[in-house]
Amino acid sequence: MTVTVIYGGKSGEHEISLVSAAAVTRNIDSKNTVQLIAITKDGRWFLQPQSEFERIKADSKASFKIIEDESQEVSVIPGGGSKRTFRAGSKILSSDVIFPVLHGPFGEDGTIQGLFEMVDVPYVGCTTLGSAITMDKEKTKVALAQAGIPVVPGICVRRSDLATANGYDTILERAQKELGFPLFVKPCAAGSSDGATLAKDLAHLNGAIIEAFLWDDKILIEKAVNAREIECSVTGNPTIDDDSCPAEKLTAYGPGEIAPKHDFYDYDAKYNDPDGADLLIPANLPEEKLEEVRTLAKKAFAALDLAGLSRVDFFIDKDTNKLYLNEINTMPGFTQISMFPKMCGAFGLDFTSLTNLLIDEAIARFKKTRNLQTSR
Repeated sequence: MTVTVIYGGKSGEHEISLVSAAAVTRNIDSKNTVQLIAITKDGRWFLQPQSEFERIKADSKASFKIIEDESQEVSVIPGGGSKRTFRAGSKILSSDVIFPVLHGPFGEDGTIQGLFEMVDVPYVGCTTLGSAITMDKEKTKVALAQAGIPVVPGICVRRSDLATANGYDTILERAQKELGFPLFVKPCAAGSSDGATLAKDLAHLNGAIIEAFLWDDKILIEKAVNAREIECSVTGNPTIDDDSCPAEKLTAYGPGEIAPKHDFYDYDAKYNDPDGADLLIPANLPEEKLEEVRTLAKKAFAALDLAGLSRVDFFIDKDTNKLYLNEINTMPGFTQISMFPKMCGAFGLDFTSLTNLLIDEAIARFKKTRNLQTSR
C-alpha cells in the first residue's frame, strides 16, 4: 500500500507539522510504501526525495526539511482516485491513502479534506464538515452546548463589532460585566495557542483583542477558569460503525493532565520549552472523574460527526470541580512530547498500531461512503 504523508502548510503551525509528520512517518508500518509531499508556507506542493524519508527514518530526533525542486512541483488530479492522485512534473503518482499531518488553517479546517474528496482518495482524519466545525471555536461551542456538553462561558466578537468606538466600548463593558477578569482572548480559528493571551485587567484586554485580531476576523473572550488542563485521545467513527471494521469503534484513551509551568499552556510551553509543563498519564483524578472525561469526550466526538482521531481538551475548575470541554483538535500534535500519541501508548495502542488503525479507518470510511447513491 502507498501512504502519502503530507506536511508543512500555510498555517502558523507549519514548523510543528514538520516535527509531527516526521514522527508519524517513522511509525508507519514498514509493509507500506511511503511517499512524501511537503507544502511550503506560500502554499506550493513539492514531492520530496527518497533521501528525505531515509534521513528521517535514521534519526529519531530529526524533523522534515522542505526541498523545493521545481521539477517535482505537485498538482492534484480531481477525480483521479488512488491510481491518478497527483502529478509531479510529468510523472503521475498513485496513492492508496493520504495521511495529512497538517495543523491549523488549510490543514485541519476542512479545506484540504474537501480537496481529497474531489480527488476521490481515502484520507486519515475527520471529514470536511467535522474539520471545519471544530476549527471554528465559536461554532464548536454552540454545537457542544446544543448537545448538552458544558463549555466555558464566553462571548464571540467579530471584526465588524468593533467598527465604531461605541461598539468597542460595548464589547469591553460586556466582557467585564458578564465574565470578569481574568479573561482569555483567542482567535476562533487558530491552533497551538497562536494569538491567545491571558488578560488580567482592562489594559491587558485591549492588547489581547488587538493580538487576537491579527490571526482571525472573529475572536473569543472567555472566562479564565482556574483550571486543571485535562486531555483525552479519541479514535473511531461512530457515524458509520457497524462492527465490520474494528478501527471504527469509538474509543477513548486517557485522560492525561497537563500541568503548565507558564501562565498557561502557551506555544512556548507546548513546543519550545522542554520543561514547560508536566505531562501526567493518567491524570491524577478519581476513577469516576476519569470515566466522566472519557464519556464526554466520546459524546462530543459523536455529536460533531468526527472520524479517525481527535484530541478532546477539558478544564476542571479547581474551585468548583466542574468539568468544561475547552476545544477539540482534529489533527493533534505528534511530536515527542505530544499528548495524543502518549495517551494512546499508555493505554495499549503503540505508535505503529495507532497509524495502522487510522489508515484502516480512513480506507473503511472511503469504501462505505463510495457505496452511497450519488445520482439517479
